[in-house]
Amino acid sequence: MTRIDSGDRCGQVIVTCRMNPYHRFMEEHAKTAKPDGSSNSRWLDIGRLISLSDGIFAFAMTLLVVTIDIPGGIKGLQGEELHRYLLSQWQPLLVFFQSFWLLSIFWVTHHRMYGYYRCTDHRHIWISLGILLFVVLMPYTTDLLGDASGDWIVQLIFAGNLLALGLLVSLNWLYATAGHRLVDPGLSREIINRGRRRGFIVPFCCLGAGVLAFIAPSQATWFYLLIPLVLSLKPFRT
Repeated sequence: MTRIDSGDRCGQVIVTCRMNPYHRFMEEHAKTAKPDGSSNSRWLDIGRLISLSDGIFAFAMTLLVVTIDIPGGIKGLQGEELHRYLLSQWQPLLVFFQSFWLLSIFWVTHHRMYGYYRCTDHRHIWISLGILLFVVLMPYTTDLLGDASGDWIVQLIFAGNLLALGLLVSLNWLYATAGHRLVDPGLSREIINRGRRRGFIVPFCCLGAGVLAFIAPSQATWFYLLIPLVLSLKPFRT
């Protein structure tokens, strides 16, 4: 049910939608609006941003399977030759599962964060689009890693992709929760701080993998196993 009141609170039209938290959020922020009514113009509905994000995550996660090459000549292979070929595919398969699993962690984190957001603004939208840029890039860097995991530059490119993604996700949360900018004013400090602590995990692991890439490139991939292990610890658990 929607009620429209043309009151004189800062000379604005207040729209209250009992079924829409975004409109309730706008009404609350109207209390601190500027006299010219300019403050509310920056609050935007977050529903479209969530839909776009879910679609891009789904597309990128599906596209990962294309990174596994299946040559046309496999139809002619039999017996031991076929078995040898299938066993030789363990590296690209491992990289595929790793990337799918990492994107799954990012999507779950994204889903939980946006569950706390009540609206968005122009800066937050651009931060979110930055996240989606590096999500879309994951199939490309995954394909590189599957083909040349022993090359240190390839390892650095993959780590750089994840590092940028992790930093932007962390920035997303920091921006939205600073002064309860985009979240409910009653959101507890404990939840906010836990989200901030979690934001350091992926960048730290990516930096560690990047350093290991110079020493033992083929082993750097295993460093990402630390991400779910650290996230499962009590100080970071949600």
